[in-house]
Amino acid sequence: MLDVHQEINVVVTAILPFGLKVDIDGMGGVIDQTKHPSWWDDVEPAEIGDLLHAVVLDPTRSPPRLSALRKDIETARRLRSQG
Repeated sequence: MLDVHQEINVVVTAILPFGLKVDIDGMGGVIDQTKHPSWWDDVEPAEIGDLLHAVVLDPTRSPPRLSALRKDIETARRLRSQG
């Protein structure tokens, strides 16, 4: 089971019109296009097979929603450290 603000490594399994489908140790997840650095910065778009470090935004959705943005990862770390 995933927890909100949990950091995980995922593998891109498909490129979708709205983002990325990823594998989380045999379970599916989604990274919306606006939650991948290529949407905001001069970063190459993700490709199938890429390994990404991500944070869980909403584990209750099916599939769970994740973010690979540095600011979201840093926010999750700050929130976890607060208790």
